[in-house]
Amino acid sequence: MIETIYVEEAIQNHPRTKFILKKFKKSRIISIYKYGEIFNKKNQNFRIQKANPCLILAHKKDNFVLPAPEGFGIGSSKNFYFSHMYNCIYDCRYCFLQGMYSSANYVIFVNFEDFDIAIKKTIKKNINSKLTFFSGYDCDSLALESVTGFAKHILSIFRIYPQIEIEFRTKSIQKEPFLSMKPMQNVILAYSLMPELISNSLDNKAPSISKRIRVISELASKGWRIGLRFDPLIHSKNWKELYKELLEYVYNNISLNCLHSVSFGSLRFPKRMFKNIFKLYPNELLFTSPLSLNNKMISYDIEIEEEMTSYCKNLSLKYINEDQIFKCSI
Repeated sequence: MIETIYVEEAIQNHPRTKFILKKFKKSRIISIYKYGEIFNKKNQNFRIQKANPCLILAHKKDNFVLPAPEGFGIGSSKNFYFSHMYNCIYDCRYCFLQGMYSSANYVIFVNFEDFDIAIKKTIKKNINSKLTFFSGYDCDSLALESVTGFAKHILSIFRIYPQIEIEFRTKSIQKEPFLSMKPMQNVILAYSLMPELISNSLDNKAPSISKRIRVISELASKGWRIGLRFDPLIHSKNWKELYKELLEYVYNNISLNCLHSVSFGSLRFPKRMFKNIFKLYPNELLFTSPLSLNNKMISYDIEIEEEMTSYCKNLSLKYINEDQIFKCSI
């Protein structure tokens, strides 16, 4: 339950603002001038706010579409991302957002049409390149779809450009608007997965792995293209047995004909973000595992990272082709 919603004055009468507020009839509504007044306050505690976050409805002014970081992609020559929301409703212990933002409040930008314009401009500017857009780099792309309707809205753009891919990356079990639509071959529904035992400890508030796999199987059976994102790979005493069980179960319970891609990425944090996260959870066992500084990133030792990636890749090659497998290094 969202107890308090802050609304920027400029978008109080925006149709999408009214649409969202109708879903929170019991919430307290507070008018503000700019979302940064609340979101960027100093001396906020992400951990405390996460227990009862507020919602902020705002108007985004710039940076609607940005180049994806190097090492983030699934084969296209150029990759871009956009985020209609800041922060996530889940509380995964390894999430980099808790080290990037001082606030745990959710920000939803209601001016979807400006995202449309920026995406179209980006496509036209790079018309001769193979492009992939990623929705939800700064949030879970589908977790609040029932509130925002953003995915349903933005899909209309990619229906016009069937040669341009869009990936929705998520941990949610949200199936709409996809079950109500004819599958689009340039849309990738990508799910973050890890062994259930590890997820139960680290994926706080997120749907269970078994529930995610059931949704993946259902959407794949309808013809939607699926991405599997084993990111981050988490090291543990019996990690080989856990990942073997997970990988074999997933590959044996979904339609491989609809599998677009699989990616692996080890646990990693930019140094500054790790410092902020460690302050929030100094007793978290995850952060006392064999981590070290490698190329300005806090991550597992190179030997551990390579062993885990190679092991999971070799298991996957029994089911899929090598050109479907990617390594995420950012």
